[in-house]
Amino acid sequence: MTVSPIEVTVGELVRAVPARARVFEKLRIDYCCGGKIPLAEACRDRGLDPATVLVMLEALDEAAGAGAVDADALSIAALCDHIETTHHGYLRQELPRLDFLTRKVAAVHGADESRLLEVREVFEGFSGEMVHHMHEEEQVVFPRLRAIESDEGAGVTPDELRGIFVQLEAEHDGAGDALARFRELTDGFTPPDWACNTFRALYDSLGQLESDMHQHVHKENNVLFPRALAALG
Repeated sequence: MTVSPIEVTVGELVRAVPARARVFEKLRIDYCCGGKIPLAEACRDRGLDPATVLVMLEALDEAAGAGAVDADALSIAALCDHIETTHHGYLRQELPRLDFLTRKVAAVHGADESRLLEVREVFEGFSGEMVHHMHEEEQVVFPRLRAIESDEGAGVTPDELRGIFVQLEAEHDGAGDALARFRELTDGFTPPDWACNTFRALYDSLGQLESDMHQHVHKENNVLFPRALAALG
């Protein structure tokens, strides 16, 4: 029996065609941490018409794809490499820059826009957690996942791996909460008319951070982790 697209989870829809993430980003539909719910439910939660969303997805599918990385086509080891190079690499470059921007803009403009002080506070927690998270993945988790495809074996049982993934997904949820708070505190990353260029650069960078993190978490929660568990049987 053919399954209707509206019954497929949001994460699976993006897994099949990564470029669909653009539509979900535009509609504020969570396809990473919240990617395990069907499209119909996601639309209902956002007050959207599923038929309209399907038309948008179909239009994108027709023109989509060029240059997009098909995470589902990568091996476990290659996907770990891709996440480290693309998304961890992005964070290593961007977190120090955002540390400077959040600190400077809060110091200069916090008296006029008090929410900037909370942006700075939320960022400090987010940054610390992500640095720890990346280190744990690169030094402990990803080497074990790569070993699943090698002759050495992973040295981990399915139950142990599920426990590891539950913890990592909880950390992803925490990062998602921080990103949602950034969006709320910045009026959807929209600076006030009087904002200086540094202020505007901060909001633009936070918007890019949100987009990259959504892709990052989606590739782990909805592609890498399920595939690793399936490989162990």
